[in-house]
Amino acid sequence: MKVAQCGCYNARPLRPLCTLAMRSTAALVVGLSLLVAGCVAPPAKKDPRDPFERVNRATFKFNDALDRAVLRPVAKGYKKVTPSFVQTGVSNFFSNLEQPRVIVSDLLQAKFKPAASDTGRFLLNTTIGLGGLLDPATAAGLDKNDEDLGQAFGKWGIGPGPYLMVPFFGPSTVRDGIGRIGQVYIHPLHYVENDAWRYSLEGLGVIDTRVGLLETDQALASAYDRYAFIRNAFLQRREYQVTDGNVSPVDEELEDPLEDPEPPEQK
Repeated sequence: MKVAQCGCYNARPLRPLCTLAMRSTAALVVGLSLLVAGCVAPPAKKDPRDPFERVNRATFKFNDALDRAVLRPVAKGYKKVTPSFVQTGVSNFFSNLEQPRVIVSDLLQAKFKPAASDTGRFLLNTTIGLGGLLDPATAAGLDKNDEDLGQAFGKWGIGPGPYLMVPFFGPSTVRDGIGRIGQVYIHPLHYVENDAWRYSLEGLGVIDTRVGLLETDQALASAYDRYAFIRNAFLQRREYQVTDGNVSPVDEELEDPLEDPEPPEQK
């Protein structure tokens, strides 16, 4: 999707926020929140993790309208006309651009061995891999990790805070939102001074991410309360990432909004 120019780019101190709004849309807006349709009545039982549910649901509806009108049609057209090997190269390129964020997050969590592996992966793919278009690091046995500042904050003991559905950004929490702002300064595209190149790359990144999510559109179509399903899935996934999978069996079960609570035991 071609991202419209934002006036705040002319002010250097505000530029990171505008960059975040354009690029993080790919990871958040076009994620789970933009795969669903409409807004349904909230369940009777309120989720304490979501104190701003009414506002969040309205934002959810706005994000979905944006996806239906722009992101999804553009992604489908891109997938239809673009050769598969080109799509693979584009995906590899943007995945490689995320490596500095992963490396910094590794170090902040004292994960020195993964940090060394991720650094080697970034250097190998950037050089031999022609700027990340190819992925020789995987063939060399360098695993791809997924770390971010939100996870690092969680490891430091900072709680997620209230759940937020942010316009253009999609599902988040207070902790993750602060982390994403910090990640703007880590991302290589923040330091591309040529506006035309930066906007073009950021727009292509949005399309690439949305293409990767097309197959999940139908998977969520049967959810009764799609907003609640996405919220629960997002929060549980983030908990899984922060704890490196060390969650209790109860936390791993995805809440079904259709399921009635168990009746109290008869005395």
